[in-house]
Amino acid sequence: MKLHIALMCAAALLAPLYAGGAADANEQRQNEVVVYAYDSFVSEWGPGPELARLFEERTGYVCTLIDAGDAAQVLSRAVLEKDAPQADVIIGVDNNLLPQALAFDVLEPYRPQALESVVSDSWLLFDKTGHLTPYDWSDFAIIFDTSSGLPAPQSLEDLTDPVYEKKLILLDPRMSTPGLGFVAWTLCVFGDAYLDYWRELKPNILTMAPGWSTGYGLFTSGEAPLVVSYTTSPAYHLEYGEGDQFQALIFDEGHPYQIEGAGILKGAANRAGAQAFIDFLISEEAQNVLPLTQWMYPVNKHVELPDSYKAGAPAAHKQLAADPEALPQAVEAVMQLLAQ
Repeated sequence: MKLHIALMCAAALLAPLYAGGAADANEQRQNEVVVYAYDSFVSEWGPGPELARLFEERTGYVCTLIDAGDAAQVLSRAVLEKDAPQADVIIGVDNNLLPQALAFDVLEPYRPQALESVVSDSWLLFDKTGHLTPYDWSDFAIIFDTSSGLPAPQSLEDLTDPVYEKKLILLDPRMSTPGLGFVAWTLCVFGDAYLDYWRELKPNILTMAPGWSTGYGLFTSGEAPLVVSYTTSPAYHLEYGEGDQFQALIFDEGHPYQIEGAGILKGAANRAGAQAFIDFLISEEAQNVLPLTQWMYPVNKHVELPDSYKAGAPAAHKQLAADPEALPQAVEAVMQLLAQ
C-alpha cells in the first residue's frame, strides 16, 4: 500500500514535467518540417541540402530531410507509418507510382495557389486529384558510353543483340522509379508481347541495381557501357568538363517520361509547414537549384536552363505513357522471368 501511494505521488510530481515535455515537443514540431525523400535528393551533391537551407531562410521553419531509400521505398515507408506518420512531406512519387500512393490513401490534397501561374500547362494534369504537386521532369533514356567501341543501339529491340551480352545495367523496378520506367517503356513499345522482349533481353543484363545511384555509379566506373537513366544525365558530365563520352540515345519509337511530385502526408504533424514547403518547392528560387543538382528539368517555366542542358540533353521525338495501373503486375511478371 505504501509503495502504491509512493508511486501515485511520484506520478503526480512527474505529470507536469511530462506535460511540459509534450508541449515543448509539440511546439518544436510546429517549427519543423520533416521531409522523406530518396537518397540522391538528400545527398550532399543533390538538391536537398540547398533547398532546406533556402527554405529555412525564407520561412523560418527548420527543414529535416530524411533519406528513405529510393522513391518506391519512400512511399513504402509512408505506407508503413500511415497510422502514425513521422514525416510531413513525401518527395519523389512519380506518375507511375501515383496510383499506388492514392490507393494506399497516405496523402492529403493540396494545390498551391501559384501552381497554374508557374508550372507549364503540360504538367498541370500530372495529378488531377490534387494530391501531388509536380516539381521536376525528364524523359527516360539509355545512356551510352561512346568509348566502348560498340555500335550504339538505335531501339529497344537493338538492346537484345548478342553484341551487348552483359553490357546493360538496369534498375530494380520494385524500388527504383527509373527501373519502373523501363518496364513501362517495354509495355508501351511491345504491348502484350513485353515478356517475350524481356526473355530476349535477359542475357544482356549485367545487373538489376537496387537504385539509380548504384546503377549509374557502376556505369560511370566502366562496369558496362549501357544504363537506363534520363535524357538530362549527360548534361552533368558536360557541366563538369567531362566531355561528351556519355550520350543519351534517342529512339524513334519514343521515350516514357517521368514527372516527380511532392505531397503532404495524411495526419502530418505540421500541415502548415508542409504547405509552405510545397509552395516553396515550385518557386523560382527553389526551381533554379534543380537543373545543376537534381539533373532534371524544373517544372517552373520561368527558370532558364544552363548551357549544358542545351548541348547535352537531347529532346525525345515522341513521349510515351504506359497505363500505371498495369505496372505492378508487369513488374511481378518481369522479376519472376528474370529469376528463372
